[in-house]
Amino acid sequence: MNYDLHSHTLASDGSLTPDALVAAAVDAGVDTLAITDHDTVAGYLEWASGANKLAIEVIPGIEFSTTWNGIGIHVLGLNIDPYSAAIQTGSNIQISARRERAVRIIERLKKAGLHVDQDSLLASAGTDAPGRPHIARYLVANGLVKDINTAFKKYLGAGKAGDVKNLWAEMKTVIDWIRDSGGKAVLAHPDKYSLTFSKLTRLTDDFAALGGQGIEVISGQQHPDITQRLARLCSERKLVASKGSDFHQLGQPWCRLGTSGPLPAQCTPVWHHW
Repeated sequence: MNYDLHSHTLASDGSLTPDALVAAAVDAGVDTLAITDHDTVAGYLEWASGANKLAIEVIPGIEFSTTWNGIGIHVLGLNIDPYSAAIQTGSNIQISARRERAVRIIERLKKAGLHVDQDSLLASAGTDAPGRPHIARYLVANGLVKDINTAFKKYLGAGKAGDVKNLWAEMKTVIDWIRDSGGKAVLAHPDKYSLTFSKLTRLTDDFAALGGQGIEVISGQQHPDITQRLARLCSERKLVASKGSDFHQLGQPWCRLGTSGPLPAQCTPVWHHW
């Protein structure tokens, strides 16, 4: 069975509709796909309301934003109840935080001399959960920067004009939302936080102590050495393991659907608990 438990749609910062994402996953040979949009289940709910005749299992998920020691961290909720009060409440809180953050970023960009129209930008995002990628796309579309990378390097990256402090819920709160909905709380793409191994170990320990249940041991096309390191962290703490592409759009070789390969043998897959 080919599992891909991390993907995004137009409901957050992905480029495909939910139906198109699922169709692409089928074409890629995925048997089980989790739709895990940032701070919203709108993409999954849109897919679930359709005919759903393709030969694939699609499970509800979410990727909540939070912080740890001032560092932005993402927590996946897998096999959640998307209709639960916990997820609906958590999503609403996070979406409000996203909109407030987007407005603050826009205000800072204006002060930096960019002609940004707030209403147009938020409308162009096409989602209730706007993020920096949506702002970057607006800057490109309106000729304010030449490409997405430039938008982040000049305006949206760390220490730049649009670098706004995160307003996310506490990690314990996010984990509780997921667990209260019947889902598994999984630390997303641990290698992407650029932490030393010592700090990554502390993050994993703190995550587990707060009720976190798993680690995304494989994320996209990461190096096998990283996978083995994360597998040890996971198995030594008796956490479950997940894997996924972190798919956002077609044509990105580092996050192709269904290509993450098998989990290391010492790991207990999260789907064994479903």
